[in-house]
Amino acid sequence: MLKVETAMATAIEEAKKAFAAGEVPIGAALFHKKSGRLIAVGHNKTKALNDPTWHAEMEVIKKACQSLETTYLNDYVLFTTVEPCAMCATACAHAKVGEIYFGAYDVKSGGTINGARIFNQQTCHHKPEVYGGIMEGICQGLIRDFFKEKRGVGAVPS
Repeated sequence: MLKVETAMATAIEEAKKAFAAGEVPIGAALFHKKSGRLIAVGHNKTKALNDPTWHAEMEVIKKACQSLETTYLNDYVLFTTVEPCAMCATACAHAKVGEIYFGAYDVKSGGTINGARIFNQQTCHHKPEVYGGIMEGICQGLIRDFFKEKRGVGAVPS
């Protein structure tokens, strides 16, 4: 059985890896919905790979589809530390991810609840269930601390 807090903790550990590598600390993990089996993990690697599309969610989707030999993830649940951006939300729609749980809301660049709201568009053919605010304080703290360190104290409001 999949436990939300345990699954999000896995994504948070990935976000910490990104932080340590100087990347924006976003982590993601994909689990099988019924068994709770971990399928794939990932974190942002845009700087390391010189690839602006290498977001945590994109890495997880690619790894999962390759290892499961499928293009559809209907029976899987994605956990990510920050609300997916429009690119990642679109990838989730194309991969038919079953459910998405995220930590911190992203008012500026979010693509599910905020911003582009990909799943609300008429052109979106697959609309997963989305749940936000899971362990939000921890996830938001990682982002805040990262940008505070990068830009100086007080750069990002709490």
